[in-house]
Amino acid sequence: MRSQIKTNRNAQGAGNIRQRPDGRWEARYTIGRDPGTGKQVQRSVYGDTQREARKKMTAAIAALDKGTYFEPEKITLGTWLDTWLETYVKDAVKPYTYRSYQTQINIHMKPALGAVMLSSLTALAIQSFYTALRSGTAKRANIKKGQEQKPLSPKTIKNIHGVLHKALHKAVELRYIPFNPADACTLPRVEKPDIKPLEEQQVTAFFSTLENEPLKNVFLVTLFTGMREGEVLGLNWDNINFSAGTITIKQQLQRDKLKGGSYYLESPKNGKARTICPAAFVMDLLKDERRRQTEARIHAGKCWDNPWNLVFTDVLGKHLAIHTLYKHFKKLAASVGAPNARFHDLRHTYAVTALQAGDDIKTVQENLGHATASFTLDVYGHVTEQMKQASAQRMQQTIERLQKA
Repeated sequence: MRSQIKTNRNAQGAGNIRQRPDGRWEARYTIGRDPGTGKQVQRSVYGDTQREARKKMTAAIAALDKGTYFEPEKITLGTWLDTWLETYVKDAVKPYTYRSYQTQINIHMKPALGAVMLSSLTALAIQSFYTALRSGTAKRANIKKGQEQKPLSPKTIKNIHGVLHKALHKAVELRYIPFNPADACTLPRVEKPDIKPLEEQQVTAFFSTLENEPLKNVFLVTLFTGMREGEVLGLNWDNINFSAGTITIKQQLQRDKLKGGSYYLESPKNGKARTICPAAFVMDLLKDERRRQTEARIHAGKCWDNPWNLVFTDVLGKHLAIHTLYKHFKKLAASVGAPNARFHDLRHTYAVTALQAGDDIKTVQENLGHATASFTLDVYGHVTEQMKQASAQRMQQTIERLQKA
């Protein structure tokens, strides 16, 4: 069976599709003529179905028409990474994720492996790259002369590997390379960091310290809902239902990673909105914030500017800056004896407090916005183990009381 996509077989881009004896489909297309012999130069792409093969051929022909076509055996890894980013990543992920991939590629991958031909890249070369990253000897794009280069953590290397593996996987799908050389690499072991929620006495001190803090409501809403930093900063009045006592979390405020990057709103981390039903105390905090914001809006007059209708803003209605939140939190944390605490630790504090208060793991998972309950258990499993031990002790006390009766 053969399917013709263009009738002019001598023209650049002309192609045809046939089914091979092994059952797979092959699409051949013309990329031009050999300048020496004048004969057509053709290339093939393959697919498990006719539709798949045709789709790949159509993409190649479109690239020929645009002048962006390249032959895999003649491109470097650096060129392929740039192409992969712009063609397959840019419009498929969130801007923050795209910038993260771009940074890892430009700072780490291209300086060390960018000149290697894609078809010649080996597992050994990639493994050596990871080893150099771990020891701090790999080439990097942002290291100034005389500046010390620090070794990268296993977690960072794992992230770099994830990006490189995805790029090479797409190259395999397109039949640019026969297999993914990153498959055979061994990554350094990632030690799961201990979570460090605030202790009960620190939370108590935190309360008293907040009395004159202008960002008081931001910190307390985070502490008693477990929202992520971007989620609380991107909270919108339209998503708060005071009559029902619920908050719908459907967006987060993020900042572009580039120097001087602007702020923007995007969907939550896992891409899904969630509705939580917090304690009445939290809803009272939001009512207080609404009153404060109304007063600020009246005072600002024509200078008020809150186009996203955000809950937490400055006195002129502008969104809060991440560095402002960080500065205020670090000062408060140091005052309660937790100088190393991060804003994210308020989220951990909420989760641990909720579990210790008797909330089931599924409820905590949904409130936190985790994809699965198993992930929540993996992060906070030590809390549930403590709860089991406490349960056993209570049961023992009950048994002893019954025996004495």
